[in-house]
This record gives sequence, C-alpha cells and structure tokens, in this order.
Amino acid sequence: MDLTLRSSDHLIDLLARTARQDRAAFAVLYKATSAKLMGICWHILARRDLAEECLQEVYVKIWERAGDYDAAKASPIAWMAAIARNRALDDARRRQIGIVENGSEMEEIAANLPHPLETMEQSDELKRLLSCLNGLEDDKREMVLLAYYRGMTREALAARFNRPTATIKTWLHRSLAQLKGCLAA
Repeated sequence: MDLTLRSSDHLIDLLARTARQDRAAFAVLYKATSAKLMGICWHILARRDLAEECLQEVYVKIWERAGDYDAAKASPIAWMAAIARNRALDDARRRQIGIVENGSEMEEIAANLPHPLETMEQSDELKRLLSCLNGLEDDKREMVLLAYYRGMTREALAARFNRPTATIKTWLHRSLAQLKGCLAA
C-alpha cells in the first residue's frame, strides 16, 4: 500500500480499522498524518519537545476515539487536526506559554461561532466568517488569524510584523470590531 496516499477515503478506512483496534492501520494512519498534526502542535506550543509530547497524547486520543469519527460531520484530517489543536491549546494553557490574552470582543465572536474544524455542518456560518475575514486588509486578516486561531501573543505579532506592540493591539481591536460588525449585519 502506498503510504503517501492521503485521500479522504483512505483516511476514513484507516480510522474505521483503527476503531476496530487494527494496529497496522493505526501505524499507516500515523505515518500519513503525523507531520501535519506535529505542525499544528509545534506551531501552538513553539517548542519541539512539548509538541512531540502533545502529539503522543493526540494519537492516544485518536486511538481511543476513532470509533467516534463521523464522516458526515468532518473530513478525517479536519477531525484529527481539531483533536491536535485542542490538545495543544490545553497544554499551552496548562503550561502558561504564550497564549494570547483573549479580549472580550473575541470572546463574544467566538461564543457565537463554531470552530471551523469541529463543526463542518455549520458551513453557512463558516462562509459568513470567511467572507468577513476576507473584508479585512491582508495583513490585518493574517494578524487576527495568527492571534486568535494560532494563539500568537501580541509581542510575537509585533516582532513578526515589525510594529510596536501597542500598534498590534490597536489593529487587533479595530479588526475585531470590523469582524463583529460584519457578522452582526
């Protein structure tokens, strides 16, 4: 079997076999998806050792919950990426490493919107969010996504965009206000 084959159908089959405790299928699933999931963990945790530890926990959860996967709700890689993202964010919060302070504006938006990887069935709201995000200037959109989706701190954003932290804070505030207005319309 070609290990580079990563089609959705192939991953669905591997998850179904993993749900039946098929260790060989789980090994193939790991080889086909671990680089992507490691990237998610590493991006959030910013340390390879923490990301590797997190990735192990992610695959334990995938092994345990493979039977819960529902192809009607999400693609297999989206389902696994959501597990990785949530686990990495939990680890980051527990370790208090560089997670951005969520302002009340973002909490209001987040409370009303599903996570795009977790609830693909709510695609109309996802389309609205993407449309609103596309209404932001390119650098502001990237900044919002890096801050609130990837968990980058304002200080990290300031370094990345070569701007003062206060400017980043203002840009994020204004961008969130613009998103909030767009979503309310």
